[in-house]
Amino acid sequence: MASFALPVWLALQEELLGPGGAAPNSFDDFDDDALFQMFHLTRPCIAFITDAVCIRMKTVTVDPPALSVDAAVMVALNYYAHGISSADVLQRLGSSQADFPGIICTVSAVIAGMADQFISFPLLRDARTNVANSIKRVCGIPNVLGVLAPAHFKIRASPYEKETFRSFVNSLGYTSVVSQFICDSDGNILSVEKCCVGSTFEQELWDSSFKGREMEEELHGPYCVIGGNGYRLTNHVLTPVSEPANYHENRFNEAHAKIHNVMRTTLGSMKRRFRCLMQLGFAKECSLDKKANVIKACSVLHNIAKKFSVAPPPVAGKVEPLHPGKQPSGPVTVNREAFEARRELIYRHFSIYCKVKAPLDEDA
Repeated sequence: MASFALPVWLALQEELLGPGGAAPNSFDDFDDDALFQMFHLTRPCIAFITDAVCIRMKTVTVDPPALSVDAAVMVALNYYAHGISSADVLQRLGSSQADFPGIICTVSAVIAGMADQFISFPLLRDARTNVANSIKRVCGIPNVLGVLAPAHFKIRASPYEKETFRSFVNSLGYTSVVSQFICDSDGNILSVEKCCVGSTFEQELWDSSFKGREMEEELHGPYCVIGGNGYRLTNHVLTPVSEPANYHENRFNEAHAKIHNVMRTTLGSMKRRFRCLMQLGFAKECSLDKKANVIKACSVLHNIAKKFSVAPPPVAGKVEPLHPGKQPSGPVTVNREAFEARRELIYRHFSIYCKVKAPLDEDA
């Protein structure tokens, strides 16, 4: 679990490195400023990541990289930070540009495989209570386990393959792949699933995801996640009121928007630190696994960077908004039980007249 990652690493570090301490590695030639410029991470954070990859590679079967593990991690971190492999890294390692895609693919698969250790949804009662209490302190909405949103990542798709190209075009008109993210009130990623073509509805992502099925089957108890307008209101996905009719519903929508905005900040932070996510290269429907590994690897590294309190690079230009969501074209059936539960929540927590009941509105 992410909350225990640092102590676990410190306990394993001596066993991994031996009594002599840290061995020399490829990062030693950079001073701290150059290190952050090249990798958008600090030295202790990079040392942690390198050692974690070393440990992981001893327990899984992967094609060995053409370079040492620390050099392979350098190649991957440089690519994540800038979306390209810099000439400086190439020169330092004395390697060929042609070797880098395979190295990045291998390291991404290894780091993505560490997701169970560093990306953890609250499973125990105390963990759920802590997450829900933190969210309530931010926005006043109780019993929420996280903020749910689709995350779109731009890709290039060949317009000559018209059918394939069309499937990648999202509702904003550009080609992308989309993954499902859940984060907590501090911007820690609690879940990342799927890697689908950009035209995929977020409701479809939720319905087919492990976390969506677990939540809707109440495996996580009577909790919900905060979702935007692209999701259906259910007992476990709390959406805003589409047409607020009174002061109380407006207050609820403001609280909903406040906590939902945490996801925008989180994804913006990720994309500033890992600029490869701004453009993931060419993709076909049959090659989404490699994109999924890069997305998940960057999610793991995001949580590790937060553990080490490493700030992302500063904002340059306009912050990318959350994707507005793809609305279904046909009528949507209202979940009456969920609608009533949301109405009760609004009047219990966002009304100065907590005991006053308003007539049941037909608007969901």
